[in-house]
Amino acid sequence: MSFGIEFWGVRGSIACPTPKHIGYGGNTSCIQVFAGDRRIILDSGTGIRGLGDEMLADDVTRADILLTHTHWDHINGFPFFAPAYGSTHSFNIMTGHLNEAGGIRAVLASQMTAPTFPIPLEMMQSKMEFIDFTAGNDFQLEPGVKVSTTALNHPGGSTGYRFDFEGKSFCYITDTEHVQGKPDANVLGLIEGADLVVYDSTYTDEEFPAKVGWGHSTWQEGIRLCRAANVKSLAIFHHDPSHDDAAMQQIEADARASWSSAFVAREGMKVSLT
Repeated sequence: MSFGIEFWGVRGSIACPTPKHIGYGGNTSCIQVFAGDRRIILDSGTGIRGLGDEMLADDVTRADILLTHTHWDHINGFPFFAPAYGSTHSFNIMTGHLNEAGGIRAVLASQMTAPTFPIPLEMMQSKMEFIDFTAGNDFQLEPGVKVSTTALNHPGGSTGYRFDFEGKSFCYITDTEHVQGKPDANVLGLIEGADLVVYDSTYTDEEFPAKVGWGHSTWQEGIRLCRAANVKSLAIFHHDPSHDDAAMQQIEADARASWSSAFVAREGMKVSLT
């Protein structure tokens, strides 16, 4: 596909390798974006391990890795990303929330430091460029991929992304917490008119009051935001570990009944935007 995405990890908080999480997937956040010949990886949760194996099989030697933030469920697959150990591979690794906290390289190196991991970051032989920007900045990924960003409401900070390519647009909004009854202006501005929005739907509206302050949102809020911003389609994402396949099936049925343009992201699912 010229422009599209593939889900490699759709779970939030912690990986769930259990028989009750097979239908929707147990790996944590990782999405591959195809934009022409360019490969963009969003987050490096446990899903990035399988993606890395496929990249090696397909002889893909270059990609951009854009991180929303650096909580464990979004980076703990990175040490198992096999292409990073190959000297013929190159990666730009970017994030928008660490300018005042030592930068992205220091954070990724810290999780690969003894005694918590046996292999240091320096053992990765690929060419890696670590780029820190400020959420809210916009930039280009050549050829022709416009990236817009915004700050999200999450403990420690998080960055939302919008990708515009060949007249189509895709947004990645996780991890973020909404305020009940007050739509997030940053999110609305970023997703306006988008073809597809992947949104943090960790909880339901019924669960949300007990989780205020945890930094996540609901599928119902995702629908409200997408409708207000004239978005064409919503992917429900970042599934709570307590939501097994039976719970996710109910969420999917409820979401479809609420808005026919909403669907639940599953591991392995591909969505074409062209």
